[in-house]
Amino acid sequence: MLTLALVLPLGLAGCAEHHYRAYDPYYNDYHRWDNNEVVYYNQWAVETHRDPHRDYRHLGKEEQKQYWEWRHHHGDHDRDHDHDRH
Repeated sequence: MLTLALVLPLGLAGCAEHHYRAYDPYYNDYHRWDNNEVVYYNQWAVETHRDPHRDYRHLGKEEQKQYWEWRHHHGDHDRDHDHDRH
């Protein structure tokens, strides 16, 4: 039981890694960074010859900007946005 109690949070942390809100400062909105967004990110990475295993949060500001510019021209944004504008 003790082993399970210690290991379970580690497994859950890995599952939750891609579930957060990413702010897009170029369009002034938030996106749910979930498995759906990961699919778009991987497509962008492949199309632009980047490493799809590199975490979005580790990209430089310029690369993040390039991703959001690309992203706003691909996919269904009404469904993918949190619609929280600040």
